[in-house]
Amino acid sequence: MRRLGFLILFAAIAGGGVVYIAHQPKNTPHAAVTALLPGTTIALAHLPDFNRTRNEWHQTDICQLYQERAVQDFLKKPLSKVPQRDTAADTVAKLQNLDPEDAFLAVTSIENGGPHLIGGFRFHGSQSAAEEIIGQWRSQTARDASAREIVDFQQHKIEIVGTAPNQIATVYDRQWFFASNDLAELKAVLDRADARDKDTQSTLERNDIFRGAMGHMPSSYALLIYVQPKGLSGKLAALGNAIGNSSDQTDVFQQIRSICATTRFDKGKMRDVWFVGTPTAESNEALTRQSLGLGTPDTFLYIATLLNPDRLASINQGGLPLGSWLQRVFDAAKQAGVTADDCRAAFDLESGTLADWSPSARWPSIISTLHVKDSGRARKIVNALTASDENAKWTKTEKQGAVYFSLQTPAALFAITPTLALSKQILIVGLDSISVESAINRAARSSSDLSSSPTYKAASRTVAPPQGAFVYLDTGLVYARLDAALRPMLLMSAAFMPGISDYVDVGRLPPPEIVIKHLSPIVSSQHRERDGYVTESIGPVTLSEAAIGIGLPAILWGEARQH
Repeated sequence: MRRLGFLILFAAIAGGGVVYIAHQPKNTPHAAVTALLPGTTIALAHLPDFNRTRNEWHQTDICQLYQERAVQDFLKKPLSKVPQRDTAADTVAKLQNLDPEDAFLAVTSIENGGPHLIGGFRFHGSQSAAEEIIGQWRSQTARDASAREIVDFQQHKIEIVGTAPNQIATVYDRQWFFASNDLAELKAVLDRADARDKDTQSTLERNDIFRGAMGHMPSSYALLIYVQPKGLSGKLAALGNAIGNSSDQTDVFQQIRSICATTRFDKGKMRDVWFVGTPTAESNEALTRQSLGLGTPDTFLYIATLLNPDRLASINQGGLPLGSWLQRVFDAAKQAGVTADDCRAAFDLESGTLADWSPSARWPSIISTLHVKDSGRARKIVNALTASDENAKWTKTEKQGAVYFSLQTPAALFAITPTLALSKQILIVGLDSISVESAINRAARSSSDLSSSPTYKAASRTVAPPQGAFVYLDTGLVYARLDAALRPMLLMSAAFMPGISDYVDVGRLPPPEIVIKHLSPIVSSQHRERDGYVTESIGPVTLSEAAIGIGLPAILWGEARQH
């Protein structure tokens, strides 16, 4: 009986503990920061734990690749040409000593053409020890570090460095350090940190839009980015009108309530989660990935996405490289009587894109597909598209029940023959007739080497089932093909241009197998939620990181070309 009574008592205590925990507010990683910021905050970047993130980064596939001896040997010569200032290494070492947590930078408002910034972090150790490091940064940041002023505020000493309008106000509050270019904003943060401001409902932590976005984020992350476009919509609308963008695009942007993204580490991989808070389109279409059946063992890229035919008519408004030509195509199709309803009736609105690169090919081939629902309407649309440009002469042929339209382009470095093929089951578009005809033959067999690949199967299971879009990129296969195509060219270039050896030792290029073992596929999946769209991506780098890594240098190069 005593044992039974003890068990009953233990169960009661445990049950009470569960109830107590369940009713406690959730301890989110951002709570300490967002409770300090106003609910109208436009943008926020949050790094919860610097040292933990640094340690996890060292375990990632990309960092492990960088540490390979063959990679280090190859990089030794080009890195020796870079001025060695040790600035980055010194900064990281100083940050490690501070052991910062909850580091953040926020844009609270934009007035008079400039952003109001507030940032800070929690540190370990004494304020005097922290000031030895922070004082150096403060002096380097201010344009005129000799101009200093001390302002007393609620037992705090706020130090203002620099001259207006380039002043920086900094202050310590126990284990917190804050900095801002707006003295009033800094004082407001101090009031919240010291609990003098009792209006907790007006903070970002209590903002319904922010809380809704964070509901789609993981409980733990290495970095958080949050943007509330409402504070920018007026300025962006004025900018859009100035450069000639349509009001429709401005209206679409104004419908976005929030954009939120997190990055975290997952067993050596990078994992991103993006949320865009916007009204979701009602659609009966489901992403089936049926074009996956055209994949081969040499397919390195597969994209499946749902199209919106209502937006094709304004495709030139986006400033695409081929936007003007595509605009003429769709205008001509519209004049021929082709409507968005015709597109819906003729095709399944799931577009598939596949890129193959066989070992014997110098460059990859790429095709895009639409499955046919009504072959009569589909042929009407294809005929309208190919007849839209009087200067483009399409050659029409028929093979085994499929109709082919080929366009011969002017001679160039790379031979391109845009080709459309339409069968009763599928429409395939490609840049050469051989890859299009091969895909038509595979479609008739309905076989798929890609879907049965262990690499693809394992990668596709790492993300949520897609509803709106899916991307698969085999980075190992891409590198293997690039290495086979470019290594001989680089070796030949070194022979004819000996000056290259002053900057890089081509003979020390890492063996492809050393690199490939650290490169897993990148996978991305998008699905709808009641309040927006969630996109998840995982890989050695994520899809968004890869896009930034490729797009940012391209933008900078374009700007340099303009100047």
